[in-house]
Amino acid sequence: MSVNRDHTVIGFIGTGVMGKSMAGHLIKAGYSVIVYNRTKSRAEELMALGAVWMDTAAQVASRANVIITILGYPKDVEDVYLGQNGILAHAKAGTYVIDMTTSTPSLARRIYAEAKEKGIYALDAPVSGGDIGAREARLAIMVGSDKAAFEAMLPVFSVIGKNIILQGEAGSGQHTKMCNQIAIASNMIGVCEAMVYAKRAGLHPETVLKSIETGAAGSWSLSNLAPRMIRGDFEPGFYVKHFIKDMKIALDAAEEMGILTPGLELAKSLYDELAESGEADSGTQALFKLLNGELS
Repeated sequence: MSVNRDHTVIGFIGTGVMGKSMAGHLIKAGYSVIVYNRTKSRAEELMALGAVWMDTAAQVASRANVIITILGYPKDVEDVYLGQNGILAHAKAGTYVIDMTTSTPSLARRIYAEAKEKGIYALDAPVSGGDIGAREARLAIMVGSDKAAFEAMLPVFSVIGKNIILQGEAGSGQHTKMCNQIAIASNMIGVCEAMVYAKRAGLHPETVLKSIETGAAGSWSLSNLAPRMIRGDFEPGFYVKHFIKDMKIALDAAEEMGILTPGLELAKSLYDELAESGEADSGTQALFKLLNGELS
């Protein structure tokens, strides 16, 4: 049974690059939204739209019946959900909690188990699509949960995403996001190398892009991030530091399963070098600068 919009209060924790757009869509769709973020200034635009500020995650948990989080690192997720002043300590039975952070499958399963003991429905639902997908409400949402909880939250997911799929039990959403990040990791190397090659060959990168993005080389990263490389725009749609975090999670999980991931290992080593060059807070397309010899 789906939620009734008129009786739903959505608590949104994490109003960064993507979270701000996602919460904004929910407000515009008519949901009552309360927000908390470690840096209050990042929630001011949402408050101007009608969101109500809360001083702590605990306050959000005690007042909302649907809680969405999109945070930075698994440690942040653990603290916000499982800490003494966290969500599960203060949420009421019957509340739906949805973690959209890219985190570890094992933590997602732990949150699900502890939530279930309290009569709370937990879903892990990481997303893909970056700042553009969040802004245009067409994120891919990968969900790990019980089918009934998934179906209840579909109206909420449908406000912020287009490709919304239940992948399986708790943790399955996070495992699917790891597949996504593994595919992106090697692809980003290829996209950056192609743009460096075009530039060094004396071609017009914009014209090259028109030829190759509709053929077999086509990818989301090529169509959306290569134009930023060409413009010299390295602002974050997705932070380098967060991509490194994701690749580390994927590498650890792959090692546990005995899987060889040479492409992922190479990508992480390059992004580690990029971060060490001072680009940790840049967008992932900044790998172009490293491969183009722009960094010391």
